[in-house]
Amino acid sequence: MNNEDELPKKQKFSEISTIGVNVGIKNFAVLSTGERISYPKYFKNSLQRVKVLQKRVSRKIKGSNNREKAQQKLSKLHKKISNQRNDFQHKLSFRLVCENQAVALETLNVKGMTKNHHLAQAIGDSAWSSFVTKLEYKAAWFGKTILKIGQFEPSTKICNNCGFHNSELTLKYREWECPQCKTNHDRDINTAINIKKFSLQDQNLAVI
Repeated sequence: MNNEDELPKKQKFSEISTIGVNVGIKNFAVLSTGERISYPKYFKNSLQRVKVLQKRVSRKIKGSNNREKAQQKLSKLHKKISNQRNDFQHKLSFRLVCENQAVALETLNVKGMTKNHHLAQAIGDSAWSSFVTKLEYKAAWFGKTILKIGQFEPSTKICNNCGFHNSELTLKYREWECPQCKTNHDRDINTAINIKKFSLQDQNLAVI
């Protein structure tokens, strides 16, 4: 591009060139292809060291050189964790954008989800919002498309094969069999496929 501010024209996409992405806690992301992407939990893995450094800071006299040095060590560790997380997300977002013409995502209420104290740390460590931002601007750079479905779409409970709505499905079930067509589903893969399917239907593109 001659002008750095000029973005390329959006490329055409189809069912074949679209990938569905389901982010989660157990895996950072599960793709509609069935691929699972694990996530090195950088903050969780460094949590013990963070607590030690925090304790050292709290024990030092406020305003002292020793407290300042302890604070610098703590800040350095947080910076390292942030850099590791960003590096992982940059590489994954770059790969997904380069390998596909469109990336389909589910709109997530991250702020609301973090109110669950049992999940807050894991959600914060995953930094989904930051990942989506990276996907969006990389897609713009390369003329690719980001598709999103609403957060209330029943992507988890719909059989991607026949469309049966399993209203009885709860969070504890990681696998389930469709009572209508007898298809065995992995919960996360089925969700990723439905995210792709719903997003393409919104674009009036059929999923074959």
